[in-house]
Amino acid sequence: MVRKMIGTMLVAIVGTAVVFVVGLRTKSPGVRRAVRRVSRATRGLTVDRAGQPGAYASLVRHVGRSSGRPYETPVRAAETDDGVIITLPYGADTDWVKNVLASGNATIVHEGRTFGLQQPEIVSEGMQYFPAKDQRTQRLFGLDEYLRLRRVRSGGS
Repeated sequence: MVRKMIGTMLVAIVGTAVVFVVGLRTKSPGVRRAVRRVSRATRGLTVDRAGQPGAYASLVRHVGRSSGRPYETPVRAAETDDGVIITLPYGADTDWVKNVLASGNATIVHEGRTFGLQQPEIVSEGMQYFPAKDQRTQRLFGLDEYLRLRRVRSGGS
């Protein structure tokens, strides 16, 4: 009886993992929505440490394009020569990305440092800025969309 329950649970876990990976690789809207909902529900666990030195996630601060309300979104970011690149596992059709694109700027807390960002653009190349472990994950899930932002220089240019 116990073996049968464990076997059933393992099949369910493996099946869920397969749907998750295939769904993200094929950019299934249903899978992306489901993953986004889970991510929102667990956001508090990530936001508390996001942006701190050694944390997995950085924190993007942005303003709602309709509400004008400030938001904080945990993201996976890597530094570039002139700014940052952020993975978009749910694609560019998310509220926080739309907010940043609409305003043209954001602030990021990354490895304990806070700096302004500007000139957001969606790009298809960006994996090379991430550590090898992250690159393997990005390949597994077929991630090929990134948000590139440039650091605001002194004087706002």
